[in-house]
Amino acid sequence: MLPSRPAALFRSRWAALLWAAGVVWTAISVAGMGDAAKSPAPVKHATDALGQPIDNADLDALRNALSG
Repeated sequence: MLPSRPAALFRSRWAALLWAAGVVWTAISVAGMGDAAKSPAPVKHATDALGQPIDNADLDALRNALSG
């Protein structure tokens, strides 16, 4: 992406700006803009990784395991 004499590129602000725009354009063309991350739908009750509902007894057991 750099010319044979990079110092010559940055003598002109406009040339440097156009070069930088080309670099950004190439990056977007190659990598893409990406999709907007979709957040999951809100759940009525909290669940663990397996989908089982979490209750206060589970939270107490976790608190006891972490504290000592």
